[in-house]
Amino acid sequence: MFSDLTVHLHYAWLVVASFLAGVMNAMAGGGSFVSFPAMLAMGVAPIQANATNTVALWPGQLTSVAALREDLRKDLLPVVIVSSILGGVSGAVVLLKTEQVTFLHMVPWLLLVASLLFGISGPVSKWLRVRAESKALAARTEHDRDATPALLPLFCVLLPVCFYIGYFGAGAGFLIMSALALFGIEDMRSLNSMKVLAACLSNLCAVITFIVSGAVIWKYCLISMVTCGVGGYLGAQYARKLNPDVLRLIVVATGVLMAGYFFWRQA
Repeated sequence: MFSDLTVHLHYAWLVVASFLAGVMNAMAGGGSFVSFPAMLAMGVAPIQANATNTVALWPGQLTSVAALREDLRKDLLPVVIVSSILGGVSGAVVLLKTEQVTFLHMVPWLLLVASLLFGISGPVSKWLRVRAESKALAARTEHDRDATPALLPLFCVLLPVCFYIGYFGAGAGFLIMSALALFGIEDMRSLNSMKVLAACLSNLCAVITFIVSGAVIWKYCLISMVTCGVGGYLGAQYARKLNPDVLRLIVVATGVLMAGYFFWRQA
């Protein structure tokens, strides 16, 4: 009887965590910090948990791309698409070839690094926004947009970021925006839309790889996908009413706590 109660509690936590992941992704991001550990709590092996979590959260990224399609930079699409496909597939393949024990030992470090990246992304995004607004106030004409950067060097920078997305992915949005900014892309709408597109395509390639390889635990995936979708819809309704700095602090604190928990388990 105690065993049955434990199973029910784990299912309840998966539903709650997936709902919270949807809310977090709609408001600030970082939903994987709660949904991925919830998958592990179901007794799913670490690699399969990461694969299942990636598939469950991907539909929300697709809807984000649809909403931001008008802001996409057409001159950057080829390099972003190619790097996303190659990086997403290679990251997913390497994940599937990683030993379960090895990946489990990497989990707290991945969560910690992703949390720190997420925390840094706030100030950097604000700096980029101020910089873009300053250029706009300097009498930019309608045709004076950011010049197209050298595509081959940009591809070489984006490829390892997209590989990381296919492998684990949390916190990678900041890396994509930073890479684009380093190559002179300063318009915030372009940065955000290209970030979402790269993450969506990289994860799509990872999703297909995970499904084909049979790494997805569908009974948990569908539960998480539905409840995450509900959380995302409700979270979007309140996203603009809440302080983004407070939300970011909550997400970072959640990620650090989860990393600390896994460090403690492995001690």
